[in-house]
Amino acid sequence: MFKVSIVIVSDTCAKDHSADLTAEKVGSVFSGYDTFNNPSIFDVGPTVYVPDHKYSIQKNVLELTEGDSPSRLILTCGGTGFTTKDITPEAISPLIERPAPGIVHAMLSKSLSITSFAMMSRPVAGTIKSSLVITLPGSPKAASENLSAIIHTMKHALAQMDSENSRALHDKMKRTTEDKLPGESSSTFCEHHDKSPLTSAGCGLAHHQLLSNDLSQGVTKRKRESLYPMMEVDAALSRILTKTERNVDVRLSIVDEFFVGSTIAEDILAPTSVPNFRASIVDGYAVHHTDGPGVYPVVAVSHASASDLTTLEPGTISRVTTGAPVPEGATAVVMVEETVLKSTTLDSKEEKEVEILAMDVKENDNIRKIGSDVEYKSLLLNKGHVISPNGGEVGLLGSVGLNEVLVVKKPKIGILSTGSELVDVVESSNPLKYGQVYDTNRLTLYNICSNLHYDTTDLGAVIDDPSRLVQKLKGALNSDIDYLITTGGVSMGELDLLKPVIERDLKGKIHFGRVNMKPGKPTTFATVTVNSRTKYIFALPGNPVSAAVCFYVFVLPSLLKFGGSPITSLPKVKAQLKSEIRLDTRYEYQRALIIQDKDDFQLKAEPTGFQRSSRVGSFNNSNGLLVLPSRYDHGNTLTAGSLVECLLYGPITI
Repeated sequence: MFKVSIVIVSDTCAKDHSADLTAEKVGSVFSGYDTFNNPSIFDVGPTVYVPDHKYSIQKNVLELTEGDSPSRLILTCGGTGFTTKDITPEAISPLIERPAPGIVHAMLSKSLSITSFAMMSRPVAGTIKSSLVITLPGSPKAASENLSAIIHTMKHALAQMDSENSRALHDKMKRTTEDKLPGESSSTFCEHHDKSPLTSAGCGLAHHQLLSNDLSQGVTKRKRESLYPMMEVDAALSRILTKTERNVDVRLSIVDEFFVGSTIAEDILAPTSVPNFRASIVDGYAVHHTDGPGVYPVVAVSHASASDLTTLEPGTISRVTTGAPVPEGATAVVMVEETVLKSTTLDSKEEKEVEILAMDVKENDNIRKIGSDVEYKSLLLNKGHVISPNGGEVGLLGSVGLNEVLVVKKPKIGILSTGSELVDVVESSNPLKYGQVYDTNRLTLYNICSNLHYDTTDLGAVIDDPSRLVQKLKGALNSDIDYLITTGGVSMGELDLLKPVIERDLKGKIHFGRVNMKPGKPTTFATVTVNSRTKYIFALPGNPVSAAVCFYVFVLPSLLKFGGSPITSLPKVKAQLKSEIRLDTRYEYQRALIIQDKDDFQLKAEPTGFQRSSRVGSFNNSNGLLVLPSRYDHGNTLTAGSLVECLLYGPITI
């Protein structure tokens, strides 16, 4: 059976599900169709309700395409008209990987045969991963009519999406609207041709469309506009996290240089108590608390390394140092400040008698009990705990004798710059030539990754030459790195080679190639399989600010999930704007200084000057990114005092 999900897009129905009349009507179309099929073909799940909000629509639809059991057919209902709130096509279109214009044509043709007002409907259809997504009108009558026009082909379409091998290709050449389901043993002929095996290329196997430029052709043949759908930030992040797998578990030394930031892979219980003996809290004398004040002979000395103490009898005392074991028999420790030396040994080097001045000494005074700091088998660190850089966890683990623990293996990262104009600022001593720039992206990203305690390799830079780029990328991906982070070469210029090379030479899968954000629109995320192992590629823009911003927004969440962290973003806070900000048509991430006001203790945020994506100085004196909405969602400006979300990559000061 094919799993079906119905998504009702409506502010009203999202608040009050009883106001929905469409889901039941759409469901009845499936029920009627299944009456003529044994067994049933479609399994319609619970209805999903979302408001007329672009990101809510995208989030819910993408969630239905994820997981071990995704919905194979997703029908949205509502928001396909001309009103200002009708945004379903705008929400779904950027997510679609392979459009299905024929389905749209069939629905419109059916509707236009009933009413001329159907020309104002704006449906879209296409595939997202293994799901077929179709937008239907919100009207119960129109939605059922549109679905009725196409439902007899859905079995055929969904079965096609399951095939990719040579046997499937042979079967596809004979498929019909009564096509076989996965696992069935027979297939029929196409009902719209004569009763003979099909030879029409139009009924053949559907190959993935290559969207990137063919580098073997001339500049005049390249695409003038990107064919990669424009992804919204939330949708791009969702796709990244969906594709990112958790890495394997390894045992790691607590003094390993990459231990900081590692995620604990199992609950850690204390293998011993701390202390595992009764220890003195002060420098002084172990006594029997019932002896009271008086002069007593000093019969033993206990240092921190003492291990062969005899039992202390009543009427005697033992000198002890801080942290040293308290002799058996002793019930309290009196501070040295509460005593007086009365006599010494003949050589005057040791105490012979000491007077105890303290009164009302109680049992266990100044003694740390066994397990008072850490109890045996108590929980030290829970699974999912992330090791902080302050050294506390290392000290805790070392105190119980654990020198290595099971953690999720952190990713290994390779950083590569692309561009013939780049000059290595470390290795070059010559002045720049006209058109050259220093390679700051690689330095910046390497520094960020190293400070986050990731195993990072500097892969250098490669010129804008396809063969050199292919060689460099293959060499990097055949190494032990898990992530390849590149900068430059992802936009629309004739020397922007990353997308074509990833798609055509590396046989990689580009999951998105544009994001509706500023800066960082051409950011690209891809995966490549090397020796049965998935490698992640983040091809970031060449502008320095764009590269750094997109690292924090997109790359870091993936690194965190890969390393098992339960948190997959920079810390988020709300801060008040200190001045008015004009909004862009895209989501924007502005570099800012976030401080805590010394008077009202509120967090305040101020952008760090001119925000052009090439101006790396905008990161200077900043500690976070302002997450600014589009003017389409919020109007033209945010006034001073407005609360905005901030992503923190540095400490907040007063």
